[in-house]
Amino acid sequence: MLGFPTGFSNICERFKKMENKIKVVLYARVSTKEQTTENQILELRDFCKRNNYEIFKEYRDDGVSGKLISRPALDEMLQDMREKKFNMVVVYKFDRLGRSTKHLLQVYEEMKNKGVRLVATSQNIDTSSSMGKFFFTILSGIAELEREMLIDRVKSGVSRAKSEGKHCGRPKGSKDKGRRKRSGYWLRWSKKKELVNV
Repeated sequence: MLGFPTGFSNICERFKKMENKIKVVLYARVSTKEQTTENQILELRDFCKRNNYEIFKEYRDDGVSGKLISRPALDEMLQDMREKKFNMVVVYKFDRLGRSTKHLLQVYEEMKNKGVRLVATSQNIDTSSSMGKFFFTILSGIAELEREMLIDRVKSGVSRAKSEGKHCGRPKGSKDKGRRKRSGYWLRWSKKKELVNV
């Protein structure tokens, strides 16, 4: 029976390990300057080591609130993601990435469109799995519910204000007295054209 040389099988194993090497980035955030991101980063590094993941870069937002949509390290990470420098983001918890459900879903959608996985180590959630996708489906439902509730509150506020005799919307001015004609646009355009040709 013919077998492969020992050296050949070692080469095959190395190629398998290289294929499994996934470029990941670590993202950590704390809300106050008194806190440190070091504890989160140590946990994330350990996770990557156990799973044979190559760490491309670490992004840290120290003393930055999660309710802010724009954060220095997060913005840099998203820009690197758009340039396809890595294919997985590892966070300690999803709330480190964003407190707002809407913002978290926007970030996740962009990651999904770029083929980037999102993993939360302490919550054991990986968006490449069916449970991870289910988790984000629930989040998107909650975000839509929040939006619908906001619309309902605005509508009820407007109807209450109208019943009290208050005017809602922009104030009426001289231009709002009648319907605007399209011919006005044509006349202005033709006058400009005549001036250019002269």
